[in-house]
Amino acid sequence: MSDEAHTGRGRRPTIADVAQRAGVSKGLVSFALNDRPGVNVATRERILAVAAEMGWSPDLRARSLSTNRSFALGLVLRRDIEIVAGDPFFPAFIAGVERELSPAGQALVLASVPTGPLEADTYRKLAVERRVDGVFLADLRAGDERVALLQSLGLSAVTLGHPDIDSPFPSVSVDDIPGMIATVDHLVDLGHRNLAHVAGTSDMLHARRRREAFHAACAARGVEGRVVETDFSARQGGEATRELLAQPGHRPTAVTYSNDLMALAGIAVAQRAGLSVPQDLSVSGFDDSDIARYVYPSLTSVATDAVEWGAAAARSLLAAIAGTTFEDAELAPARLVVRESTGPARVPRPHS
Repeated sequence: MSDEAHTGRGRRPTIADVAQRAGVSKGLVSFALNDRPGVNVATRERILAVAAEMGWSPDLRARSLSTNRSFALGLVLRRDIEIVAGDPFFPAFIAGVERELSPAGQALVLASVPTGPLEADTYRKLAVERRVDGVFLADLRAGDERVALLQSLGLSAVTLGHPDIDSPFPSVSVDDIPGMIATVDHLVDLGHRNLAHVAGTSDMLHARRRREAFHAACAARGVEGRVVETDFSARQGGEATRELLAQPGHRPTAVTYSNDLMALAGIAVAQRAGLSVPQDLSVSGFDDSDIARYVYPSLTSVATDAVEWGAAAARSLLAAIAGTTFEDAELAPARLVVRESTGPARVPRPHS
């Protein structure tokens, strides 16, 4: 008898169908499929093989009703949706999250909100409507009020980075500082003495860390370092570049950017102004997205493994939801990848 005849044409196979085919009880199938103890290895493998052959998949609605869980995790970003869509970091991070969620039968709920009040309301709605079991707390801010909010809502969470306040949640972090110091050292070793950093918003802790590391590295090497603040978007990265280049006799010979998106916009602005990269202006980015190696000139950038960051954060959050103790995780520190967009300094020439 075919599987369709056995389960009913068009009907998804159930645990009872798998149990009948495997010749075991429904309870044993449930234990095997949910990876619970009490099933020997050979039987578990036979049940899993039968389930795969029959195309069995969990009924999330039924699981949610029986376990009072949503089997979904949330990521709320207080950024303009165009910035989220344009920054290569987020797709890579989400790919890492999905690498862990898909095999676990979990889903990701993504929300992009423009303001603080709407952000808080979104967290409340996710919790009250039980749409997620936990959330990734990204873009940590000074004295981040979301830590207390999530505690009050009873949501599990993992923070991307260490908050500057007490937090009950596990964190998964990447140390940005070595990458920024290496960037400044690389540029100074090339002869640059007038540097600039196009930073992200100062209320975000990771943008603040990169800015402070830039200033400290410039001071340690005895060179000038200026900072222009932006919202991380390509548009503001380009505007910041125009502002820096429009300083007669004082324009920088090298600019570091707080993400690759702004660095690529900066290269375009410099080239339209008649400058050559890196002959007239050295440019470096941050995050080392895939596109960095394929543009011309290829982009010198600070590498962080966004995919692994997402995967590690997902593992941490799933463990927290399951009630498993999970220590803070420190991933490999950021490192500089040198490519064609940085080169020896030379005396600046006026641009048109």
